[in-house]
Amino acid sequence: MQNDQNNALNSTNSDPAVEFLKTENQFKSGANWFYWIAALSVINSMIILFGGEMSFIIGLGITQIVDAVAWELKNSEGINLDYLFFMVSLVISGVFVIFGYFARKRMTSVFVTGMVLYALDGLIFLLVGDWLSIGFHVFVLFSLLNGLKALKMINASYQPELSMNKPIG
Repeated sequence: MQNDQNNALNSTNSDPAVEFLKTENQFKSGANWFYWIAALSVINSMIILFGGEMSFIIGLGITQIVDAVAWELKNSEGINLDYLFFMVSLVISGVFVIFGYFARKRMTSVFVTGMVLYALDGLIFLLVGDWLSIGFHVFVLFSLLNGLKALKMINASYQPELSMNKPIG
């Protein structure tokens, strides 16, 4: 009985449709990280806007800088531009929503551009020595890379087959 279950499991794993679905899920999971990055960055900015002192480690470093500048202007100079700076953070986070949208449309170049910008954003945490955020940036980049690899496999499976023996037209 156990051998029958193992054989059924192994035959299912070699099914091209199942493998394609696994690859598709891996791709979507990777691309969805752009949405998580954007959403948690906005939440971080909202926490600061409303006077909170905690934040998520997955958020963007650049939006945290924007939030810190707004906080510093408010507390040291008495200039309250919180909502203006919050809008700047929204725009920055919106860029990552756009990366997520077009990455899910299987646009490899957008996927790579988003990964590069997220990696550059991670350098901000390196400068300030926030090792937990750096570690999470690395984890997310690894997840994005797995999604990109899956996307490349999907795109390769859709390449038209050209043959010297087939007439064109």
